[in-house]
Order: sequence, then structure tokens, then C-alpha cells
Amino acid sequence: MDIIATLNTALIDRFGAFGPLYALGALGFLMIALTLPALLKKRVDPLDKFKRETREMKAASAREPAAALRPTSRADKLERFSHFLEPQNEEEFSAIRLKLMRAGYRSKTAVRIFHFAQLALGLGLLMLGVFYTILNSASSQVDTTRLILSVIIPGAIGYYLPRYWVERRVQTRQQEITNGFPDSLDMMLVCVEAGQSLDQSIIRVAREMRAGFPDLAEEYEIVAQEMKAGKDKVQVLKDMAERCGVTDISSFVTVLIQSATFGTSIAEALRVFSAEMRDKRVMRAEEKANVLPTKLTLGTMMFTVPPLLIILIGPAVYDIYTTFSTATF
Repeated sequence: MDIIATLNTALIDRFGAFGPLYALGALGFLMIALTLPALLKKRVDPLDKFKRETREMKAASAREPAAALRPTSRADKLERFSHFLEPQNEEEFSAIRLKLMRAGYRSKTAVRIFHFAQLALGLGLLMLGVFYTILNSASSQVDTTRLILSVIIPGAIGYYLPRYWVERRVQTRQQEITNGFPDSLDMMLVCVEAGQSLDQSIIRVAREMRAGFPDLAEEYEIVAQEMKAGKDKVQVLKDMAERCGVTDISSFVTVLIQSATFGTSIAEALRVFSAEMRDKRVMRAEEKANVLPTKLTLGTMMFTVPPLLIILIGPAVYDIYTTFSTATF
């Protein structure tokens, strides 16, 4: 700490009140200047390149004939910065893409736009913090701790704000899918018992659920389109469960796969599972109702007890104050 205080004093004596800020900016630019050449001139290990190409060829031959890890387009303005804006590891890329798909962002450039938003907001709020510090230093003395916090905290908030937004969007979307799933099962059961196939039932449910639960209807539409394209039904259902990330959807997919495997009636399986989902929804509602009084306790204590105490004790306190004031004089 003595070294930091001595260095801070030397910078202020040498460059004035903005000495620590100048030193911090110079250090940041120096680190960037030292890092960029290493990133730009980084050579790929031939063995790692061969392993990656072999793995991509095996994955492409096993799943789809022409599946690129990062699809590109000439209209994409961020293509030239894709090396910096996207994870170069396939596992990391797949993980962030799955999270964005669960949040409802399915475009080809969703990962790139997400990392660009992190970079842009981080640097933008970092610059705003620098400008705020400069303006504040002109009117008052700013110590090193406040200087660093005023610059770093806005940058960190801007960097993590897109991640927080995606997490909240995933939770909201999963909650909406969970709320609308029992109704979609009941409607699907009616369609199947009326004589429609499972594919036609999914199409009808997606059309009817569009107004109330658009996210769930969108998932059903994707399933219907993939089935029309000739994709394996079991794989389509598993992909739906992975995209949604909801336990009820995973259980539903397991029930349909088992029904198709053992040759049992889909209508009977849907009838039993839809009844279970209705019971589970009632249990969730009862759980929220039981938790509600506990959540209201704090509000009751804050907004009910103080006014009541003022009404009950206020006049007595005023009378005591008046009595002592009169006795004193």
C-alpha cells in the first residue's frame, strides 16, 4: 500500500490531478498493444488443425452433409471480426448458441451479435466512466480508489448486461412454455382422439396456441416443419426438449418415444400425461399461494406497523412533549 500511495503522489506531482488516470490509460493501451500482435500472428498447430478438421468431417458425415460451424453471409458486417467476437472452441460455441436458442434468438449471427453487444457496451460504459471521472476531477479532488471504481464498474456492468438479459429471457421463456404446456397437451389429446395424426395435431396446436403462448407455438412449428422435411421423429422431439430446457417437455418427449418404441396408443399416453401435467400445474399454484404470506410479511411490517404505531403512540408522545415544555418554562 505504501508503494501505491508513493506512486500515486508521484503521478499527481508530475502530471497533476489526472496523473493516475493517465497512468491507467497508458497501462491499458500498452497491454492492448502487447497482446494484439500475438493474437494476429498466432500460428495454428498443424496437429490441432488436423484434429479439428477430422472431427468436423466426422460430425458432418454423421449428421448433415454440409453443416458449417459458423455460417457466413456477405451481408454480415461483423464477419471480418468473427475471430474476436466468437468462441473458437466448438464446445463453447455450441453452449452459447444453445443458451441463445433457449432465449429465443435463433439467427445465424446470434452468437456474434451477443459478443459484439458485450464488447460495445463494455467499452462504451467504460468511456462514459472515464468522461465522468474527468468532469468530476475538474470540480473536486478524486482519490485513486474512486477513480478506479468510476472507470471499471461501468465497464463491468456493460460487459455483463447482455449476459444478464439473456439469462432473464431464458427464465421468462421457460416459464411461459411451462404455463402453456398443459393446455397444449389437452388440445393435442383432443386432436388425436378426433382421428388426426401426431404431425397434424402438432400443426393444429401450434396454430391455436399462437395467440396465448407464442414461444410454445413457435417450438411446435419448428417440430412440424422438421417432420415435414423428413427428419427422424425421435431426433426432432429430442431437439425440441434440448431447445426448450424444460423438464416437462423432456418428460413428454420420453413418453412419446416410449410409446412409439413399444407400440402403445399415443392417445392413451397423452391422456395420462396431460392429467399429470394438470395436477402438477395445480400443485405449482398451491405452492405459490402458500409462499405468498411469507413474502407479504416484510411489506406488512414496513407499511402497516409504522403508521399504526404513529396513530396509537403519536398523541401520547405529543402530550408528553407539551407537558415537559410547559413545565420547563
